[in-house]
Amino acid sequence: MPRGGKKGHKGRGKQFSNPEEIDRQMRLQREKEESGGAEKESSESEEESSSEDESESRKRSGVEGLIEIENPNRVSQKSKKVTEVDVSAPRELSRREREEIEKQKSAERYRKLHLEGKTEQARADLARLAIIKKQREEAARKRAEEAQAKR
Repeated sequence: MPRGGKKGHKGRGKQFSNPEEIDRQMRLQREKEESGGAEKESSESEEESSSEDESESRKRSGVEGLIEIENPNRVSQKSKKVTEVDVSAPRELSRREREEIEKQKSAERYRKLHLEGKTEQARADLARLAIIKKQREEAARKRAEEAQAKR
């Protein structure tokens, strides 16, 4: 909230130009163009030379004129044309993309070793399977013996 009687910029009245004022300005501009056509050509060459002098003095004004420094850390953004872009060149991967690819490769490597039975988990699984096979063979043998005993 504004303090001390000061008002903000919002809510100010709009100012409209007077139509007669606009007509007068347009008439003056047309008169300048009509009368200044020949004078304008000669004055343009003078303005160009004076503007060149001014631009040189502006470049050298202040500290800029005394010290010429190029910032080595500043990277200028150079836009490339579509014809200059090399699509066949290998694109550098971001850190996340590299980590994701590495993760997939290691998972595939582990899966391959697991199928070959070279990992600890695979060895434990195979040992468990061997025990279960023995138990099932013994159970099947006992059932066969009981079946022969009943006959």
